This record gives sequence, C-alpha cells and structure tokens, in this order.
Amino acid sequence: MLEIPRRISLSSQIAAAIRKGIEDGVWEGSLPGERRLCELFQASRPTVHSALRLLAKEGWFDIRPGRRNQLRATTPRRTRRPPGRSVGIILHEPFSHLGSILTQGLNEMRVHLAEQGFTTEVYVCPVHTPRAQMRGLEAFVQQSRISCCVLVSTSRAVQRWFSENSIPALVLGSCHPSVRLPSLDVDYRAVCRHAAGIFLRQGHRHLALVVPDFGTAGDLASEESFKQAIEQHNDSARASVIRHNGTARSISSKLDALFESTQPPTALLVARTPYVFAVIMHLLNRGLGVPDPVSLIARDSDVMFDQVNPPLAHYAFKSDAYVRRLCRLMLQMLNERLSPKPILIVPKFVAGRTVQPGPAGTG
Repeated sequence: MLEIPRRISLSSQIAAAIRKGIEDGVWEGSLPGERRLCELFQASRPTVHSALRLLAKEGWFDIRPGRRNQLRATTPRRTRRPPGRSVGIILHEPFSHLGSILTQGLNEMRVHLAEQGFTTEVYVCPVHTPRAQMRGLEAFVQQSRISCCVLVSTSRAVQRWFSENSIPALVLGSCHPSVRLPSLDVDYRAVCRHAAGIFLRQGHRHLALVVPDFGTAGDLASEESFKQAIEQHNDSARASVIRHNGTARSISSKLDALFESTQPPTALLVARTPYVFAVIMHLLNRGLGVPDPVSLIARDSDVMFDQVNPPLAHYAFKSDAYVRRLCRLMLQMLNERLSPKPILIVPKFVAGRTVQPGPAGTG
C-alpha cells in the first residue's frame, strides 16, 4: 500500500530545529524567549508557540508563561557542538519583503542545514554608513561563530567585505563588478531585454522600469539591459527608469511625476514582487487601468500573480528546481570551497493578460 506524502508544517520544522539545538547543546538550562526564537527562525509568534507546545508535550521542558522555558535535567543531549556550525543569512531588508519563491528556498535550506547539524542565524544590515555596516557584520560573524553565509541581494560593500575577508559566502542574487563570489540568480539581463522587446513589438514607444533604489547588482543589471534594448530600437522609442526607496509614499510620488509629464509611459516593467500591487493600486487611484491604458509586466514571480483577474504577465521558473539547487550549493560550500562563478536561471515568460497593443500598435 502506498504511503501518501505528508506536508510538514512550519511549526513542526521549527520544533525539529529546536530539538536538534537542544540535543547538540546549543542552549543550556533554558531556551531563549519566544521573541528571540521568532527572530532566529523568521516566523510568527503563534507558529513558534505551536512548536514549543509540541516540544513540551514530548517532555523536553515545561511551558511557564512569562518566564524562560527551563530544560529538564533528564533531557538527552549530545556532545556540545564545536565552533563554526552556524550559517549566516545576510539581508538588506526583512524576510517579509522577499518574494515567495526566495522565502520558500531559504526556509527549506534552513531545514536541510538543521538535518546536517547546522543552525542558521539571520542578520539584517542596518541602514547606516558602510563603515558601520562592516562593524556590525564583523561582530555578527564572530559572535555567532559563523562558518559561511548566504548573501541575499546585498550591496557592493557587503559583498566586497566577504570577498576581501575570505569568508565563504554564496550570493543569492548577482555579484557586483570586481566581486568574486559564487552566486545563484535569475538572468535579469535576458528578462529585461525580452520584456522590452514584447512592449516594442506591441507598439509601445515610451516604456518605464520601476525598480527599488537598493543598489543591488541584479537591479542595476536590469536597468542597463532594459535601456540598451530600447536604445537599440531604430525609431523614437525611449525608456524611463523610476527608482523608489521601497515605501508606498516613494512609489506614489515617483509615479505621479511620471504620469503628469507631457509624455507619460504606456507600458511598465515592475521589479520585485512586493511592489507590483503597490504600482497597480496607485494606477487605479489615478484612474488608470491595467492593461488599458497601461500595459504591465512583472519582472519576477509570485504565486498570487495567477490568482488575480486579469492574470499578470510575469517571468517564472520552477521553484522546486531552484530550492534543490540552493540546498545543494549550500551543502557543497560547507564541505568545500565553491568556484566564484555565476549560476543563472533563465525563467519563462508567462503571458497573462496585462499587455495590450500600444498607441503605435496595429492591434
């Protein structure tokens, strides 16, 4: 009789990671508070609380509201883990701002690492001067006994710090010029060239790329290839690049200035999934619909894009293949040094129904 595979809940995965940490002697005497566990596992308070209740039922400790959960003296433990069994995840923005595929990949990577005896620590780079960022990174790596790191779309300064200090790191995103680190990313140059070509073939002549001004290599490559694709067109087509700081106010003010110009765009390519719906909502507030009169393509992918009407045109790849590739690379990096070369994923265009012929199109 076939056994039907069961989905493992996030609370069960967190319980397994905490159980592993207790066995390996990561915590002695008591567990950290729920707030700290939420930060460590990037999970909500109810999810962590559910994991703790499961472990308490197994007899690892007794839950005491308002106080630290004291580990039972009879709890079986393995020998305390040696230094350097932690993997750092370095972000420039909170987990909640990441796309669903990237979040899924990081969560499953953490589960795989826990099975191999590794813990993961998350560090969000503060918005300070580069020197202050480097001091914070150095303190984090030393205090958390980090053996290697995953850099999620980080700045040039952060990537260069890891490269110059010879700390093993895998970049989830693209490397900046002159930085030699292994990386896993979407081929944004190919994506943006393709999106520009779709708009141009539909007759659009003023195109705009809406992108956060975080200075990540993938976003900079998107700008360059998007503008090049339009500049190579032989007629009067032109490109605008709209950079925002990630807030709704910034997105709104930038779009207002764009659409109040004498020649507003008729097609938008929007980078990063959290900002796609912010752009659409602001267009609606201005009385502009999608795709009429503004065509729109999302540069990235999200599970929600197929659930809205009309379905959003976007670029997607198989998330399972991405997760497997990420986990293999991380386990490989923990055992040997990875070659500093980029691994690029070329997504497929999902047509959706948010692109229509522009004013110069033939229909």
